[in-house]
Amino acid sequence: MIYEEKTVSTKRIYDGIVVNLRVDTVELPDGKTALRDIVEHPGGVGIVAITDDNKILMVKQYRKPIEKAIIELPAGKLDKNEDIEVCGRRELEEETGYKAKEFTYLGYMYPSPGFDDEVTHLYLARDLYKGKVNLDEDEYLDVYKYDISEVKEMIMNNEINDAKTVIGFFKAIEYLK
Repeated sequence: MIYEEKTVSTKRIYDGIVVNLRVDTVELPDGKTALRDIVEHPGGVGIVAITDDNKILMVKQYRKPIEKAIIELPAGKLDKNEDIEVCGRRELEEETGYKAKEFTYLGYMYPSPGFDDEVTHLYLARDLYKGKVNLDEDEYLDVYKYDISEVKEMIMNNEINDAKTVIGFFKAIEYLK
């Protein structure tokens, strides 16, 4: 069976600061039609930054949709037509105050493909050196350094449960083997 849905029509519902919302009418493989709510997101980059003493840089920030502060990788949204590595390097410095001489692409992931077209790219950053923190005017976060074993334990204990962080961490660990 072919698992594809052809778009019959699209209705734009909302254009926002970070996301847009549209409703697509799709033709299903059996010929019937259905509606699909789709959140359009420009994508982002998450960075697994490891210091020379084998600590992982993490940030803790409040996330309004889930009404709590969480620990996660430094990350950020892609600007229009921005190169993903440029975004990753910018976000690493803006959020943590570090730059990286070595920046290795680890692949990408779809955070929530059931309703969102976002793609999050992942990088491993090593050989870090000091830059300058430059948070967005509406961004408030703290930077922490954790041992690799601590991050793994926090993930396994569900203290860290952000998708890009979990996937990025395990991809980085596999890459480093």
